[in-house]
Amino acid sequence: MGGFFGVASKSDCMFDLFFGTDYHSHLGTRRAGMAVYGKKGFDRSIHNIENAPFRTKFDKDVNEMSGNIGIGCISDYEPQPLIVRSHHGTYAIETVGKINNMDEIVEKIFATGHSHFLEMSGGDINATELVAAVINEKDNLVDGIKYAQEIIDGSMTMLIMTSKGIYAARDRLGRTPVSIGRKKDAYCISFESFAYLNLGYTEEKELGPGEIVIITPEEMHTLAAPGTDMKICTFLWVYYGYPSSSYEGFSVEGMRYNCGALLAKRDDVKPDIVAGVPDSGTAHAIGYSNESGIPFSRPFIKYTPTWPRSFMPTIQSQRNLIAKMKLIPVHDLIQDKSLLLIDDSIVRGTQLRETTEFLYQSGAKEVHIRPACPPLLYGCKYLNFSRSTSEMDLITRRVIKDLEREGRFTQLSAYSNPETEEYKEMLGRISKELNFTSLRYHRLDDMIEAVGIDRCKLCTYCWDGKE
Repeated sequence: MGGFFGVASKSDCMFDLFFGTDYHSHLGTRRAGMAVYGKKGFDRSIHNIENAPFRTKFDKDVNEMSGNIGIGCISDYEPQPLIVRSHHGTYAIETVGKINNMDEIVEKIFATGHSHFLEMSGGDINATELVAAVINEKDNLVDGIKYAQEIIDGSMTMLIMTSKGIYAARDRLGRTPVSIGRKKDAYCISFESFAYLNLGYTEEKELGPGEIVIITPEEMHTLAAPGTDMKICTFLWVYYGYPSSSYEGFSVEGMRYNCGALLAKRDDVKPDIVAGVPDSGTAHAIGYSNESGIPFSRPFIKYTPTWPRSFMPTIQSQRNLIAKMKLIPVHDLIQDKSLLLIDDSIVRGTQLRETTEFLYQSGAKEVHIRPACPPLLYGCKYLNFSRSTSEMDLITRRVIKDLEREGRFTQLSAYSNPETEEYKEMLGRISKELNFTSLRYHRLDDMIEAVGIDRCKLCTYCWDGKE
């Protein structure tokens, strides 16, 4: 995943750019960068943030860089922004999205005479460099952006900074958000709508699917009208979005309260307390508690001063260990208690199994698990949510494969329907494998109701496989 922020101001923009970009640190863990344009032309800085947060790595840069136009990003993958010199002139570019047909596009560009791409350390081509190459195939930036949106299979939201202003283009189907903020003598562009509020901006508008705008210090101008079809990622509300964000007018925190309340309405267990796995599970648990009347409590506390998400390593075994180290038990709230625990989702199941064992070791009598979304059955085709390379890393798919080894050959769709015997068998096996007292996933229809947006405008692919 990744986040971005851009500023076009009549005065120096570095303060706003630095803190606006930093407010996206929850969306990326590996690379971060800023690029500005000022009296000295283009300037850029990129750092690895795997072992230190954004503010620490860029503290020196913010005092040395200057300009009135700038873009910044936090990324899980490629280093960016990139500075590109082409027939369009010099520009800086950063992207958020996923390209599934990268090899096909590369071959097509080679066939038209493009000479080369630089490989990243892992051997992959930088997706942002590829997007720039596609844009450069056309005579102007706007046509190039439209062309990129047309040929990319996946999703692609981008910011392009020139010496005059910043082009912002939301993904063709709006899978990721783009919000425009405004204050006196400045405009900003942000993935997260909350990121500019403390910087003095007020919301000007949210871009629609496929919409292209340009901001300058004086104005915002629409260059391509939004499309009518939208498939914004539902998982933004469930997990990835920051609690104070809103997308399409619906707040993340409010959705999570609704989500927990609808979970409670369908439940029949009577635990002593309701708790959330920090941090994203907390709001879901508050909603459950408010609806059920069962007390909300924090039986363990997440230790974040030295282990924020930005420090999480790329090796899964180390991630599991650190996730466990971050949770500190409050024994008085666990000992001899029946706990109902809400997490945003179950992916591999490893961390939640260790959390459950941790609670039993701390004296819990029962641990009932309530994920805030349905079972994840498909890897995301549209956003880089995970470093996993196989859907078989999902605990659901591993359990289904075990069932197939026993001679059960069923359509995968049967496991997304909570009314089928296959779904119930899958839940039973997951619950047993992870040592839960009971397991009940959120229903897809309830989760969509909790968001408040028409189902046709939401992407639910990872749960039901529907595009």
